[in-house]
Formats: sequence, C-alpha cells, structure tokens
Amino acid sequence: MLGAMQQRRVELIVVGGGLTGLTLAIACAACGIEVAVVDREDPAAMLAEPFDGRTTAIAEGSKQVLDGIGLWPLVAGAAEPILEIRVADNNSPLFLHYDHRDLGDAPLGYIVENRVLRRALIERARVLPSLVHLAPLAVERVERGGGGARAYLADGSVLQGELAAACDGRRSPLREAAGIRTLAWDYPQTGIVCTVRHALPHHGVAVEHFLPAGPFAILPMTEQRSSIVWTERAALAPGILALDEAGFRAELARRFGDFLGEVEVVGPRWSYPLSLLHAERYVAPRLALVGDAAHVIHPIAGQGLNLGIRDIAVLAELVVDARRLGLDIGNSVLLERYQRWRRFDNMALAAVTDALNRLFSNSVPPVKLLRDLGLAAIDKLPPMKRLLMRHAMGLVGELPRLVRGEPL
Repeated sequence: MLGAMQQRRVELIVVGGGLTGLTLAIACAACGIEVAVVDREDPAAMLAEPFDGRTTAIAEGSKQVLDGIGLWPLVAGAAEPILEIRVADNNSPLFLHYDHRDLGDAPLGYIVENRVLRRALIERARVLPSLVHLAPLAVERVERGGGGARAYLADGSVLQGELAAACDGRRSPLREAAGIRTLAWDYPQTGIVCTVRHALPHHGVAVEHFLPAGPFAILPMTEQRSSIVWTERAALAPGILALDEAGFRAELARRFGDFLGEVEVVGPRWSYPLSLLHAERYVAPRLALVGDAAHVIHPIAGQGLNLGIRDIAVLAELVVDARRLGLDIGNSVLLERYQRWRRFDNMALAAVTDALNRLFSNSVPPVKLLRDLGLAAIDKLPPMKRLLMRHAMGLVGELPRLVRGEPL
C-alpha cells in the first residue's frame, strides 16, 4: 500500500480490479508495461463463494487470450469444455444443434466458475514485477490532461500515468466523470443463477431453452454439475428466490426437465437485474473504457465477458506496440484506433442479443412458428451453422494477435 501523500509513477492506471481490470493489467504487465490496479474490494472477499456464484462461458478466442498472458494454465483444470450446444424453443420438436467436431478439435468454449478466474488472476498478478495491485482502496477522482492521468486515492496517495483504463463496471464513475453518455435500458427480467448436481453425465453439452419469460441455460461444469442461468420475469423472480429448498427445486425441475436424471441444487442462489448499456464513446483524453464500463449486453448468448476480453486484447496490443516504438501510450491516435476496432463488434452483438431476447421471450403463436422454422432451417445449412459457431467462438472479424493465438 502507498503511504499518505506518496506519489507513484506508472504507465497504465487500471481502475477496477475485477475480471476485466486484472486481465487487462496482466496482459500489459506481462510485456513489461508498468501497471497499477486500484480496486475498492478486498481480494480475499472476492474469492469467497458468497461474493459471486456465477460462471463464465469462455469462448475459444478468449481462451487463446488467457493462454497468451499466462492465465489459462491456472484455470484449465477447473474448466469444462463445451462440446455441443443445443438450442430449443420451449417444447418445440425443432431445434438447433452445434457440434465442435464440425469445425475441428477445439471445443466451442469452456465453462469456468468466476471464483476460479479471480483466484488465477490474483495469483498471476502477484508474480509480475511491473504490476502493483492496490486493494482494498478507493479512487476518489482521476484528473486527465495533456501530460497524462493522475488518480487520487482514498489514502491520500497519488498515481501518475500516461493512460487510465476504466474497468469499473456498468455504473462506471470514470465514464460519468468524463461526461460520456450511454444508451441504456433495463429489461423486465431478472437473472437467477445457481449450480446443480445431476445423476447423469452431461457429456459437455450446453442446453438453452427459450421459455416465455426468457432463456433458461444449462451449462456444463466439472464434477457432474451444471450452472443454471435462468431468465425470469422481474415481477416473479423475488417470489421464486424466496421459496424454500423443495419449492425452488420443483420450479427448477419444471424448466430443467429429466434428461440428466435427478437434479440437486448445490450452494446458494444468486440474482441480478438484466440490462443493456452502450457508451456513446469508448475514449476520452487519456481514458479508455473497457468491458462493462463501455458495454453491457443480455446474457442470452453468454458473451458479456468475451466482449470485454476482446477489448483487452485490442487495447493491450495497441499499448504494447506503442511502448515498443517509444510512443506515448495515452496518445489520441491510439485511443481512436481502439474505439474504431472495438465499436462494431460490441454494437453488433448488443443488437443481436437484444433482438434474440425480444424474439424468443414471448409465446405469440405465429412468431413462435417462424422462429422454430428459422432454428430448423439454420440447423440444415452447414455453412451458415459453421459461420455462427465461429462467431460464438470469437474467431470472426479483425482479430488481435492474442485472439489469433500469437504472442503480444
């Protein structure tokens, strides 16, 4: 911890030490960039089960990024490969089936518990000599000017750097202080998350049922478990969450089905409101928005963190290349390049997930028939299916080096 009134000079100041902030810091620090991460949360508390019981779907492209910065070996043993994805509209006989073998040997992605990711990030951060992790400690304000960025911390100390990265979440104080407006709305839905253990093996198959209230996803985990991401009407969710163990299990079983045998809920239940947010700009002088500070999407496709990881791969590449050329890593040309590179991908996926949620979260018969026929048609078109699979794996578009499996 820095002492009162002490000043420290680094190159990159990362505000927010969650999954996005620490990943960005590690990507840059692994290449010798001097990085300081500041986070108000206690790292020990972040590793406790009650802090975050969610899992993350890591796409193949994101796995390449984590491997390239030395993180994947720390989580691989606790990552369950997704070998197939089955998408069905409620109880319709028509469905869409993705199989990783249609593209080669690589899985479609992996399911990893957020606690596992956080533990790996903290462990990796501790061994990088050019990274300092200041937590728990709050950032009171960040001043940005032509010469750099200055972060004033709650203990009276000051960080000076060339660039500040806002990794401080969907309600980003840095974004608001920069006057960057957002397009945002709340969905009339709540996400319910829990873990179940089942009698039969899942064989690496992820299942997504589209129900009238929203998608109900069953995501394969290690140890014959699955993560449930259950989208429910916001008005009904509190009552479901308040049910006793038997009542909650009964509601879950109605949606889950019996294809994996008897199901047991293990561990706590969590819930969170669902929303969409997109920043009008990703950059301001000496400031880059990364991850949820720039964009939040519906979890219907499990792509939220994957978008953030692609932000990280692009920004880290630009920063590292600028430093190698002896350039200012906070220069406006670099920031504009970051914004242009990431904007279309993020906006496109936000639009697609929003449209899918609206299309499938209703039970109007003509609409239901059309979307069922659409799922079946895509399932019978191998070239279209392969393209959609590559999109889901994060392997389409202008890819940064880390996503391509190349070193920074």
